Amino acid sequence: MADITVVPAGPREFEVVVGGSGTEHRVTVPEDLIERLGLPGDDLERVVRESFEFLLEREPASSIMREFSLDVIPRYFPEYEEELPKRL
Repeated sequence: MADITVVPAGPREFEVVVGGSGTEHRVTVPEDLIERLGLPGDDLERVVRESFEFLLEREPASSIMREFSLDVIPRYFPEYEEELPKRL
């Protein structure tokens, strides 16, 4: 498990730092993604953390976009929407 720090930065926005690599990311959690996948809307930090765990299993932190919305992940990894609810 990677050392991932998730800090709220605004409504539905988070700053994420991946330790070891020192990469920093700004992530938005769209409400429609939470509703569509039936994710816990009261623990968005966990949703972001698990999303980063998912990404880090597939690519190095340096390859993850510096700023993005979680709803772009399925464009690159179609299994994301099926797998994320199982992780939460």
